[in-house]
Amino acid sequence: MNKRYKILSLLLSLFFFNILIGIASEGEKKRKQQPNIIFIFADDLGYGDLGCYGHPYIKTPNIDKLAEEGTRFTRMYATGVTCSPSRTGFLTSRHPASYQKFMPFHGFSGRTTITELLHNNGYYVGHIGKWHISGDENPPHGTYGMDFIKVMGNAEEKTAGRDDDIFAEAELFLEQRSQSDQPFYLNIWGHISHFAVDPHERFSEEFNEVNVDASQFDKYYQKKLKKAQELGGDVNQSFRNYLGDVWSLDLAVGRLLKKLDDLGLTQNTIIVFSSDQGPAPVKMNKKKDPNVVANMLGWAGGLRGGKHEQFEGGVRIPFIVKYPNHVPEGHINTTSVLSGLDWLPTLCTITNTSFDVSQYEGKDVSEIWFGKEYTPKRYLYWKTNSPNGAVSILNQNWKAHYLKKQKKYVLFNLTQDAGETTDVAQDNPEVLKDLIEKVEAWNNTLPTSYLKGEKTK
Repeated sequence: MNKRYKILSLLLSLFFFNILIGIASEGEKKRKQQPNIIFIFADDLGYGDLGCYGHPYIKTPNIDKLAEEGTRFTRMYATGVTCSPSRTGFLTSRHPASYQKFMPFHGFSGRTTITELLHNNGYYVGHIGKWHISGDENPPHGTYGMDFIKVMGNAEEKTAGRDDDIFAEAELFLEQRSQSDQPFYLNIWGHISHFAVDPHERFSEEFNEVNVDASQFDKYYQKKLKKAQELGGDVNQSFRNYLGDVWSLDLAVGRLLKKLDDLGLTQNTIIVFSSDQGPAPVKMNKKKDPNVVANMLGWAGGLRGGKHEQFEGGVRIPFIVKYPNHVPEGHINTTSVLSGLDWLPTLCTITNTSFDVSQYEGKDVSEIWFGKEYTPKRYLYWKTNSPNGAVSILNQNWKAHYLKKQKKYVLFNLTQDAGETTDVAQDNPEVLKDLIEKVEAWNNTLPTSYLKGEKTK
């Protein structure tokens, strides 16, 4: 009897041991399958401010190569028209106007972020560069599930590109993580091309032969060039300064991509390049040097508007995704309408991270990243964090805006008029009626007052 008991005990022990080994193996397999994620986020970079998006003068060979090795999207939308609201949409998959407490002062009011979800699923999460998503500009490690946080401003060395320190820190991060089997997520949030664009001359000198030809651009940008000229400086030099600033960003991206190759991380890393919203305006401020103001010559690629505006130039952003053997190489998706709200559910799906679909506004668009072309059935909305903010709405190729000064809605067919030049409201009353009903119903769900206030301690 004792002999049989010992044999049975041995068999049971072997059985449970194999189960444990199997669980461990599955866990190890899952970790190896989970991709690393790098999110490079430019600041106020226009939709047209890259060579691969059609800029006639810019030099961005490294970012262009990223697009050649991945997929470039032409209908990607930010959720806000300024820095913090856009970041809010990406990180929380909730529209920024739904936050009663303004995010750069008060954070995300307890709402869960993609970084927290990934951290809870075994990711090592890092954030380097610009912050602007809570009242604490020196956030402790662990904030929003981020294991490592280093908030950084412009590079200390003037001769360097102003985002060089951020990318150098990111390279150190990669070196450290390359020694671990743990998957990582990293935000690299720069400052180019936010005001003030004032690069070292070694960058602007790269474009000394450039004299801007306004006829190469649309009427919106021609007005911008005229404003820069009216400030009294040399518009060609202002243009070169902007080109030089963006070029310095491209050089930094190139170094980062080489580091990934050198460390053997490229094949299992999702790299995404984007911008938080459209280009800042040439707008005079008595406290600012007019020569530097004139340098704000970002281009929205023929679209109307820019930062602070809900027209296409303010909310349509460059979006490039590279993920070897998963995201098609050299592909340009011109049809799928995507949103920053989709960042969280899409990454959760790709990384097998659990999330409650009902708590988020975005869609899982991983199949679109991987090559399918369709547009999720939904309406996209825009409004600033103000009870009196004007609303805008997009459905497929129809976009409507409420113009407060004129006290009316205007309607644009983006298929025929991406530059939003011609109001077609009178010719499409049923389309406009539907959009107005949807956007006003959405607006009624938002806070009726907003708390901005001082930064929290």
